[in-house]
Amino acid sequence: MPILNWLTRDEDIRTAQHVPYRLLEEVPDLSAGDGGAGNMLIQGDNLEALKALLPFYAGRVKCIYIDPPYNTRSAFEHYDDNLEHTQWLAMMWPRLELLRDLLAEDGTIWVSIDDNEGHYLKVIMDEVFGRRNFYTSFIWQKVDSPNDNKVPVTPDHEYILCYERNSERAPFKKKADLSILESYRTSEEEPRPHRDRLVKKNGANSLREDRPTMFYEIEAPDGTMVLPIHDDGREANWAFSKAGVEKLRRENRLVWKQRERNGETVWVPYAREFAPETPTRPHPTILLDVKTSRQAKAHQRSLLASVETFATVKPEQLIARIFETCTDRGDIVLDSFLGSGTTASVAHKMGRRYIGIEMGEHAVSHCAPRLQKVIEGEPGGISEAVGWQGGGGFRFYRLGPPVFDEDGHIRQDIRFPVLAAHVWFSETDRPWDGSGDSPLLGIEDGHAYALLYNGILGDKKPGGGNVLTRATLALIREDIAKLAPDFDGPLTVYGEQARLTLATLDRERITFKQTPYDVKARA
Repeated sequence: MPILNWLTRDEDIRTAQHVPYRLLEEVPDLSAGDGGAGNMLIQGDNLEALKALLPFYAGRVKCIYIDPPYNTRSAFEHYDDNLEHTQWLAMMWPRLELLRDLLAEDGTIWVSIDDNEGHYLKVIMDEVFGRRNFYTSFIWQKVDSPNDNKVPVTPDHEYILCYERNSERAPFKKKADLSILESYRTSEEEPRPHRDRLVKKNGANSLREDRPTMFYEIEAPDGTMVLPIHDDGREANWAFSKAGVEKLRRENRLVWKQRERNGETVWVPYAREFAPETPTRPHPTILLDVKTSRQAKAHQRSLLASVETFATVKPEQLIARIFETCTDRGDIVLDSFLGSGTTASVAHKMGRRYIGIEMGEHAVSHCAPRLQKVIEGEPGGISEAVGWQGGGGFRFYRLGPPVFDEDGHIRQDIRFPVLAAHVWFSETDRPWDGSGDSPLLGIEDGHAYALLYNGILGDKKPGGGNVLTRATLALIREDIAKLAPDFDGPLTVYGEQARLTLATLDRERITFKQTPYDVKARA
């Protein structure tokens, strides 16, 4: 596959490997509402924040939407968007790599962009996500009023590129549309909403020579045999195969009506269709019905009258359309260029769990206050459409110190759950779900993993609970038996020291790794 090359490419494609793992530290004064709702607002560099999330959320995010700087060679109030092309690519590549690792197998990523970098973005996303996982590009009409600028052409639209993590898994859904029911009716004979469709094919490819196998006789109610004939006498074809017609007959959905053709009464077959319980139609790729920048700015001003309005704010309806297409209630969504908080606000109102990352002070001045108003039940945006009344909550985090020191070893003051998450992720490539009350971290693919660290067994003395002895091994084996009584696989144990002989470790199928030296920062 062709790749895009730029001045610092070789260095940039390795950037994500060298980003330090950092702690996420909650700021209770900026958190709001129900802290157990599972929603996160993170202030800090989004590259480091994404790396910090990997041990906990790798492969779990159902939908990612980002609205990165467009590199328009103009200075925005809240962003320095005046990046050289090479710098822009260097900024995007490692972030896309980490976002890919966070995305679930049935997840999708949506990226807003314009003509300045849109075509280059498509090429690097083809490489990062795989060309076969490109789903489509959407066009969003951002301007809905006449433009009186002096230039001859004004850009009234932007793009949204959509990629799947795995093209065989992404569950896209159609758009709900009640207007479809207008084409159905009820009758005395059939009170359910229904409509009748000709079994004979009309329009393009409707002649016998187009589909010879679809030209055959169907028995009418009076026993006569009917062929598909156009009113002008030309031989046509049926819209259903013989098996399809028989299925209609078995289900009592083959309906016969008499009509005049050239002065003669003839039988005409129809297929009876019933209205769907939830009428839907495909989403268009040209989005003309999701509000515009003008309306989005007005909504933001009504919420945050005391702060500057974002020039690039997106309407809530646009983000809602994305979530409607590919997510369900309870799914995790992520935006690592959160801006003024639109994505998090929409996710909150639609019952999705969310992770929002914003590096600037507007994480405090814009995002947190806006989400506070959402919790209070603010009525704007999509609130009326989704019946939002308020509630829920989020936790506010800032990036803390690195988990690993300059040599790549774990720092001594790191808490057990933090180290446990990193050990589990480095061994299994999966996020950790443990509670931190046992040295056994879990069993994955027939292999058990345990961590003796920071007094997890209640004994912090040198040579105590952080050391692998026959006593601590017995406790680990007990926990394994509770989780998987028939387990007979290998065991990896992290600890300060092992006091078992090499022969015993080999016989017990134990791999011992010493902390902090054998705990490496995963690339």
